[in-house]
Amino acid sequence: MPKLKPVAPRKLVKVMQELGFHQTRITGSHHRFVHEDGRRATVPIHGNEPLGTGLLLKIIKEDLRMTRKEFLKYL
Repeated sequence: MPKLKPVAPRKLVKVMQELGFHQTRITGSHHRFVHEDGRRATVPIHGNEPLGTGLLLKIIKEDLRMTRKEFLKYL
């Protein structure tokens, strides 16, 4: 399986929108997304700073409920 690399937050947001998530609110630099089936995810957007692999993996597994392999298909 390919190694997960840091991803720009804006790229993650585009993938989430493709998956059916829509933005509900912004609190500071944290953007909140909700899917119509009830899944929720919060993405910190701090300028051009990429999301680290640990946080990215947490968002993929717990919030998006996908495997790493499924997520990499969207990138």
